Amino acid sequence: MNTPNEVIKIVNKLSQNKSEYKVSKTLILAVLAGAYIAFGGLLAHIVGGGSPGIAASNPGIVKFLYGATFPIGLILVAVVGAELFTGNNAYFIPSIINKKLGVSKMLKNWGLVYVGNFIGAVFVAYVITHLTHIVSASPFKDAVIGVAEGKTSHTFLVTFIKGIGANWLVCLAVWQGMAAKNTTGKIFAIWWPVMAFVTMGFEHSIANMFFVPLAIFEGADITWATFIINNLIPATLGNIVGGALFVGLPYGYLFGHDK
Repeated sequence: MNTPNEVIKIVNKLSQNKSEYKVSKTLILAVLAGAYIAFGGLLAHIVGGGSPGIAASNPGIVKFLYGATFPIGLILVAVVGAELFTGNNAYFIPSIINKKLGVSKMLKNWGLVYVGNFIGAVFVAYVITHLTHIVSASPFKDAVIGVAEGKTSHTFLVTFIKGIGANWLVCLAVWQGMAAKNTTGKIFAIWWPVMAFVTMGFEHSIANMFFVPLAIFEGADITWATFIINNLIPATLGNIVGGALFVGLPYGYLFGHDK
């Protein structure tokens, strides 16, 4: 297993490499990451949303089913390689606070990756899921709409705080993945924190780019403006705080200084 110091070295190298990608490469990898996260969301809907009987008597079990199946998305991002906005919220911070990378390069990456993630997630929501009628019948449609209505019904502050919790755990998952030295170890290291944040009901902006648009496509009484204002903006801001302030900053400060 890699030590925290060794993980920071890996993180610094990754952030340097990411900052030097061409725009086209960053966008393509970001579209792929958005699609991978969406596939995790779709699997969660099929397994968790397809279990209304269990939900009626054991709602915690259904939350766990959502959490247990969703991590395939982040596992794909980490193992095969892709650009995910939420993971990048932490990657760049150690290099920045130790003056190895400029803030402008980080912001450029974040902007490009966010747009690419949105395209990939909505593509899977509309083309791969909606047009194929995978969730067009009950109980799946009911679950799709119910999840989206729940995500857009909270106050700005609640969604913001849930965004912090989600990306705190997501970035710890990718950190643990880098600590592992083989594929099996990476999968287990990533699975646990991601399973936890989904089961606990936290808000992941990129996942929500799949969950809420899919519900809109399936006829939910939710507008795009409601999605963006009530969910996407506060979740995104919370994700940035969770990844940058609670993972990238402390670990970069504690282990990122050159000896």
